[in-house]
Amino acid sequence: MRAAVVRAFSGRSSPLRRPAASLAAGFQLSQQHSQQYHHQHHHHQQRGWRQHHSNHSRMTAYTLAVGGVGAALAASAVSALCEAPETAVTPGEVDPALPTYTLEQVQEHTGAKKNGVWVVYRHGVYEISKFIASHPGGTKILLAAGKSIEPFWQLYAAHNHADVHRILESLRIGNLRAEDVALLEAVRKERYGDGPYSQDPARHPALKVNSSMPFNAEPPPELLMESFITPNDLFFVRNHLPVPTVTLDEYTLKFSGIGIGDGDNEVAFTLDELKAKFQHHTVATTIQCAGNRRAEMSGVKQVNGLSWDTTALSTANWTGVLLADVLASLGVSDADCRPAHECAVAENLGGACDDCNCVIQHVQFEGLDTDAEGQSYGASIPFATAADPRKDVLLAFEMNGEPIPRDHGFPLRVIVPGTVGARNVKFVHRVVLANAESPSFWQQRDYRGFPPNVDYAQPDYWQFAGDAIQELPVQSAITEPRNGARHVVDDAGDASVVTVKGYAWSGGGRNIIRVDVSTDGGRTWRPAELHESGRRQKYNRAWAWTPWEIDVAVAPGTAALDIMCKAVDASYNVQPDTIAPIWNMRGVLNNAWHRVNVEVVVADAPQDEDGDDDEDGEESEE
Repeated sequence: MRAAVVRAFSGRSSPLRRPAASLAAGFQLSQQHSQQYHHQHHHHQQRGWRQHHSNHSRMTAYTLAVGGVGAALAASAVSALCEAPETAVTPGEVDPALPTYTLEQVQEHTGAKKNGVWVVYRHGVYEISKFIASHPGGTKILLAAGKSIEPFWQLYAAHNHADVHRILESLRIGNLRAEDVALLEAVRKERYGDGPYSQDPARHPALKVNSSMPFNAEPPPELLMESFITPNDLFFVRNHLPVPTVTLDEYTLKFSGIGIGDGDNEVAFTLDELKAKFQHHTVATTIQCAGNRRAEMSGVKQVNGLSWDTTALSTANWTGVLLADVLASLGVSDADCRPAHECAVAENLGGACDDCNCVIQHVQFEGLDTDAEGQSYGASIPFATAADPRKDVLLAFEMNGEPIPRDHGFPLRVIVPGTVGARNVKFVHRVVLANAESPSFWQQRDYRGFPPNVDYAQPDYWQFAGDAIQELPVQSAITEPRNGARHVVDDAGDASVVTVKGYAWSGGGRNIIRVDVSTDGGRTWRPAELHESGRRQKYNRAWAWTPWEIDVAVAPGTAALDIMCKAVDASYNVQPDTIAPIWNMRGVLNNAWHRVNVEVVVADAPQDEDGDDDEDGEESEE
């Protein structure tokens, strides 16, 4: 019986365990929708929008996420949710009107074509078969078949919401036997103790939190560009799962796959061995999340993901060993990513013969952070990037001269300069050389672009997914002044100056050659001054951002400034002017012109209770 209980949590016997990812990955996206819903719902209230608009946002938030019970709903259930009364629901309570099942009975229901798919939550037993076909995350939901979903709900707190509870209870078919409930709870406590996030590190209070479990946060814009290098405590945090606790005495980095011996071998290094055997390199690199500036994209049309502002990026000096050096020591070089000599096609066309299938195309990374199924966060990069020493890909153990903090990947993180943050795998413990991308959910089913006409309402939306994001497009944003700031002048007839600051960066090491700034909505432009720290980077190895600054004149009588910026990189890529043409349902790759509005006000001008100047210049009276 105890073995059955452990199986109900671990999923070790599931034939679907190894593909793509776990149900928890989908739950993470459900949480991202939750974050967006709360942000947007507050915005709607401020504008006095009607209640049905917020109902629609709530529906979107909990049904269009990839994965999770809340996302596994058919259109009829979505409609029912919109009409459901706003009453609290406590899921998993005993319902005397329903039959009771044993855990062994639940475990017999793991396939829709056989006996259906059942899951457990607390005292409740639920039948989810009819929703699998419409589940945006596909068959990943079957990873919870015949088991408890509570471990997944513990990982992603967004499920503690009335809407999700009502959805779950609509699938209720029975109660779980009391002794089985007690055994599941004992296993849960043994595995998670005070909760999967109870061992997470402390964070700086200045960070703006976009998600608490898992923790995701960004620094205030006005602090971001205080220095070229971001202090560790203010570096933006992107976690997909609980932060693991790693013991150095037990830590090793393992290499396996094509080219490592006969392909079945595994070579392991301790951290001390890596440090002692290979030359150390320090590289200043900016890491940017694919969802940076997602909140702006949601302003055009709701998207899926955390509501990042403009500071989901930071820059650090990373110290470690070159991945290319380690691969070379294992007898692997960039020659291994070329087609076989007897291949009859051009060298840049692969896969034309059987021998080409043995050529290394990708390097896969696995982290020590795991979900409720024990699945690691994973990602991959092209082998040509990993094996080229000029790409400066690091196995980094220091961040700004200190051991990498836990939130940022202790004890070892892959740093892939010029590449989206999702591929800079934290807590890395395994490197696999392969001819296919990582099978991880985050490589296969996330961090990809979509056309602007595609959204989750389309059942076949995934066929429109683009390639996995690697290098990011040219980007810039204004960090000072903030949107909605006030510029104070002594007299309405006075001229004055506003200092505008920001950052610019482009993926692939492409240097920033110009940043243009407009204060009149884009009618006229002036080039900003690029800071020397960014300009002196080597050609096509400009891994770090370029800070910029410009003083703009405020003419007498000006009421407001419509400030915007756009960057140009060394390939003469330039940012698009608006978001609509680049909108995508995942809210990634937003690099449209960044805009802030600044109000110009006269010092000590009388104001009414709403903070608006009175027309007669006197204090208003009620």
